[in-house]
Amino acid sequence: MDAKPSRRDFLGTSTAAAASWVLPSAGPGAPRRLSPNEKLNIAGIGIGGMGGHNLRQMETENIVALCDVDLNYAANTLKRYPQASVYTDYREMLEKQKDIDAVLIATPDHTHAVISMAAMKAGKHVYCQKPLTHDIHESRMLAQAARDSKVCTQMGIQGHSGEALRLICEWIWDGAIGEVREVDAWCSLSYYPWGHASWSSRYGAGRPQDTPPVPDKLNWDLWLGPAPERPYHPAYHPLVWRCWWDFGNGMMGDRGAHTLDPVVSALKLGAPTRIEATSCGLNPETHPLSAIVTFSFPARENLPPVKLTWYEGTRPPRPEELEAGRRMPEEGGAVFKGSKGKIVCGVYGDGPRLIPEERMREYKRPPKILPRVGTNHEQDWVRSIKAGKKAGANFEYSGPLTETCQLGNVAKRVDSAIEWDSANMKVTNLPEANRFIRGEYRKGWSL
Repeated sequence: MDAKPSRRDFLGTSTAAAASWVLPSAGPGAPRRLSPNEKLNIAGIGIGGMGGHNLRQMETENIVALCDVDLNYAANTLKRYPQASVYTDYREMLEKQKDIDAVLIATPDHTHAVISMAAMKAGKHVYCQKPLTHDIHESRMLAQAARDSKVCTQMGIQGHSGEALRLICEWIWDGAIGEVREVDAWCSLSYYPWGHASWSSRYGAGRPQDTPPVPDKLNWDLWLGPAPERPYHPAYHPLVWRCWWDFGNGMMGDRGAHTLDPVVSALKLGAPTRIEATSCGLNPETHPLSAIVTFSFPARENLPPVKLTWYEGTRPPRPEELEAGRRMPEEGGAVFKGSKGKIVCGVYGDGPRLIPEERMREYKRPPKILPRVGTNHEQDWVRSIKAGKKAGANFEYSGPLTETCQLGNVAKRVDSAIEWDSANMKVTNLPEANRFIRGEYRKGWSL
């Protein structure tokens, strides 16, 4: 590598720094100022699954409100915080409960943007699970809103606060594997069979035809939110919504947001200019069985172009440097291919190693030049709020990362190569692909 990115480069480009801002004075839509010794008042929205785990990592603070459209699914979390007020509609909660400082959002992908935007407009700090949004337009809007509002934001990609991501950056910038022009990244898991096995065997990739009753304490209309209307079915909720185009971003948005995070940070990637996808089992309703997506990133500053290939439902060719009998990382990971060697890491950037292991033993590690978080990802957000600083995976960083994943999905849906004009948010070579850049909201919903 001709010139090594500095600590300043990383902090400025990936927004992993805790750069200070001037918080607006208290008033309508402005966050409350806190001292480091004060406790935040946190509300959880979408608390039946991952949201419950996130809240447990925030128990240094006051959990004052809980909101979920399915109170049965959320029952365990509701029992854990009996002192918290309970809501079904996040809009009612934001309107009525004025003591809330910050919100955790762990709903299905298709409602991330509308809830995050409403919270930011109300002056609440926001932690939103990955992927940040359901389409590219939403990602742009949330990144801009976070920039304008000055609330503290964080996307739930826990590897971004970990040691491994920092090691990968420091090793690559040190020239450990030379100039990096190619990366393979993958998730070997698949969402097949779609929904429930008993259902998918009857209907394949089409929508279920039966209309069972809506379960008690589930508000199906609120669960749908801005998505197109359809009858309730257990093939959508709980847990299995991510395989459906209308609700989820598939494995590209799920694991891609995690696994591409260290790639984007270490290589200082901006927007890709060309994305090509080949899929198996492609259909209009559900994400494919497997896919290979190739992203072309242009040269930036003193760094060369990068070819990034994403494999889902399968994995890339085994690196020849990996010793016989040594297994690839479980479920997924990335292989950085440099002019002088390779680095392999896991799904979250975890366990990075130069390969073969002899190279790792011989390598003299550089000084640790990047700041360490020293705690979990949720607490990075909590501390950043109190310090009036940006959290590591704030929306200005995680919005573009999510956008890259969504561009992979756009290429899948048109089953072709697309040329991307990032400045104008437009596919230039295939106009019909632009209908996937911004989804249609159901009547009564807006960003």
